[in-house]
Amino acid sequence: MAKQKQARRLADNEARAKLRMIRISPQKLNLVAQLIRGKKVDAALADLEFSHKRISGEVKKVLESAIANAENNHNLDIDNLIVSEAYVGKNFVMKRFRARARGRGARILKPFSELTIVVKEVEEEAA
Repeated sequence: MAKQKQARRLADNEARAKLRMIRISPQKLNLVAQLIRGKKVDAALADLEFSHKRISGEVKKVLESAIANAENNHNLDIDNLIVSEAYVGKNFVMKRFRARARGRGARILKPFSELTIVVKEVEEEAA
């Protein structure tokens, strides 16, 4: 017997993309995620294109994936999309050590994070 299909977690006018195992700390990734929250997708793509942050290229790929999911999987109009949510989560931390003086060792933490972007189709208001 087939398993029951689960109900969709997002609304009908939303689409999501997620990237896991990003080799950057969540605090640094959140700075880039704050840059695009609440903006129209074309403005968000332009901001990411000209951002000087190292991780902005990866965030741009996730946003483009969310836009493609909205267009191809959910038949949403890409001209009316906004970034409704962009949130960052912690993933695992690689623990290394560096030899220090007098036989000691210093911990080096190499954090990973994950990024989820949700785009939403909004109706244009008549002016």
